[in-house]
Amino acid sequence: KLGVASCPFGKSRIKSPKRAKMHYYRYENEEVSCCYKYLMFSYNIIFWLAGAAFIAIGFWAWSEKGVLLDLTQVTRLHGFDPVWLVLAVGAITFILGFAGCVGALRENICLLKFFSGVIGFIFFLELTAAVLAFVFQDNVREWINDFFLSNVKAYREDIDLQNLIDSLQKMNHCCGAKEPDDWNLNLYFNCTVNNPSRERCGVPFSCCLSDPADTVLNTQCGYDVRKGPKGVWSNAIYVKGCIPALEEWLPRNIYIIAGVFIVISVLQMMGIFFARTLIGDIEKVKFNYY
Repeated sequence: KLGVASCPFGKSRIKSPKRAKMHYYRYENEEVSCCYKYLMFSYNIIFWLAGAAFIAIGFWAWSEKGVLLDLTQVTRLHGFDPVWLVLAVGAITFILGFAGCVGALRENICLLKFFSGVIGFIFFLELTAAVLAFVFQDNVREWINDFFLSNVKAYREDIDLQNLIDSLQKMNHCCGAKEPDDWNLNLYFNCTVNNPSRERCGVPFSCCLSDPADTVLNTQCGYDVRKGPKGVWSNAIYVKGCIPALEEWLPRNIYIIAGVFIVISVLQMMGIFFARTLIGDIEKVKFNYY
């Protein structure tokens, strides 16, 4: 309101309006926490670099096999190519590491939500797979058996698959999926009369009993082994299948398996916690700013 005041000279004058006072507010959190920001970055830079290394190893393995010069080899392989697993793990790890690093440095909520969402989805898949494997043990056993047999057929088609099967048989002291006769499914090792292969009625060298005194690897130790009676096979090769060997290995190492699963789960939960905390911090700062 305007007030009227008398003047010493008899004239009236108008009072000037009062100016509104300016209030300045100081927000407690004016910046995103550097602690969570760089923890998130440090957490993801390791996975980003690891993913890049996996991808590089995968393409190097393909280049050694000539796949990069003839990509049709990928479709011609009937068995499992381990390089696919290396590339898939590398690609997922690289993408998640990239989203986490850039999202943290640029304070990008979209990338951080993508990172936490994918990590949460992977964790859910792991739990689901573990529960289903426990509930449907017979089905899982049959699936693993069929998977192993299909790769026995393709043993000579891919050097990486061959090395994987040899490593599995040597480490677990086993031969074939359920018995050494499973190698009849392979074109080179089957016992048919018309098979011209020198490896006919034999098994891979990884099935042979290891002798610590041997200084030179004998890759022909499995030749003609299955031509004799089954009772004497155990003198030269492992007669236990890899599926039964795996079933015996799991109970003996259940604590190691559980420990690995717990460590992986904790790392995933840490990633989700860092991402969600950083997202909340960024949103709070933006809300105060606007």
